[in-house]
Amino acid sequence: MLVLALDTATTVVTAGLVDLGPDGGPRTLAARAHDGRRHGELLMPAVRALCAEAGHALAEVGAVVVGAGPGPFTGLRVGIASATALGHALDVPVHGVVTHDALAWGLHTGGNLLVVTDARRKEVYWAAYDASDPADAHSVRRLTGPAVEAPEALAARLDELAIGTVVGDPAFAQRLGREIGGPGAPTVDGLVGVAAADLLAGRAPAPVEPLYLRRPDAVEPTGRKRVTA
Repeated sequence: MLVLALDTATTVVTAGLVDLGPDGGPRTLAARAHDGRRHGELLMPAVRALCAEAGHALAEVGAVVVGAGPGPFTGLRVGIASATALGHALDVPVHGVVTHDALAWGLHTGGNLLVVTDARRKEVYWAAYDASDPADAHSVRRLTGPAVEAPEALAARLDELAIGTVVGDPAFAQRLGREIGGPGAPTVDGLVGVAAADLLAGRAPAPVEPLYLRRPDAVEPTGRKRVTA
């Protein structure tokens, strides 16, 4: 099965074409990673470029997988809207996955794993995983999250969560008091790997719901201002 994978939940725009074999092992045919501050400009050109690189027409895609966050509102909605539009145009299913699950996919650290990404407002999005079991070649089990909070508040909980390894955005290493390794954004193999069981079983996906985890800055006014002459 040829799968198009997209994610715009982090500071990187990720797009790729993946061949998903019957054994459930994804194989990247082509991938692009670009500056996440230009989600709207870069995503569709990246899709066209990777199709040309892989030697496949977009019409050959059998499913779309998209990172549903957590992520900032503007970037996240670009990826989900693009994935939904492509799925509709190609008449193929669109599967949403937790972006942090895709970051954790395939990482076996011998203990608990923390994934952190930039939530802006001096906060991080995070989720914790049990990455100790090498019996499953790829997947790890999410223990808690995703959630959003200040790195200092999260740092106070790392012992409670028994975190041994932290991956994600290295900009928060000092505030967390831990070294942060890669990857800093999900791979297309990880995105497709998280959804592989559903894809291969032909399960119909639920509508993709973005994980914003907090209310938008803009809100409707609660009352009208009184106008006097």
